[in-house]
Amino acid sequence: MGAGPDLLQAREGRNIFTGSASFTLANRLERIVFAAVWLLLARWTPPPLHAWRAVLLRVFGARIGAGARIYGSAAIWLPRNLDIAEEAVIGPRVRLYAMGRIAVGRRAVISQGAHLCGGTHDTSDPSFQLVTRPIEVGELAWICAEAFVGPGVRIGEGAVLGARGVAMRSLAPWMIHAGNPAREVRARATSRPPR
Repeated sequence: MGAGPDLLQAREGRNIFTGSASFTLANRLERIVFAAVWLLLARWTPPPLHAWRAVLLRVFGARIGAGARIYGSAAIWLPRNLDIAEEAVIGPRVRLYAMGRIAVGRRAVISQGAHLCGGTHDTSDPSFQLVTRPIEVGELAWICAEAFVGPGVRIGEGAVLGARGVAMRSLAPWMIHAGNPAREVRARATSRPPR
């Protein structure tokens, strides 16, 4: 079996892991400052202080709708890439890996331990350069406990991704999806709550 091009580069003494930095120094400093502020002023706060945590996120560029509830144990990578609509819930221990834009629709729920990952790496590039893709969670959608939503995925309006489900492709509106990879299970009732 022949050696692949990456292995040949390594044998020739070239460092194949010297790709350019994915983020600027300013971006990295912004994330460090935000992480320190979140740790000191938000992470330990009691659950009812959602408004205070929303203020901190807005200071760092997040767009947070009225009545949104964000728990202090949520891990947020870069607030300015977040767009969280009115009355949406970001539950305890949620990870919003917002390398690219993550938009959460009105009254959508992201349950405890769920992970939304807005970036991946180019596997055809020997230096595995970062690629960001936006995530959109539709209005009234529900990402259940410990589920994973991958880069570039759109969760349709009213869709449900079951506990520990993995969505690497967009999910149809008003359908319940479960498993790894997530598959349609059945339709969800489409009665919408009043505005």
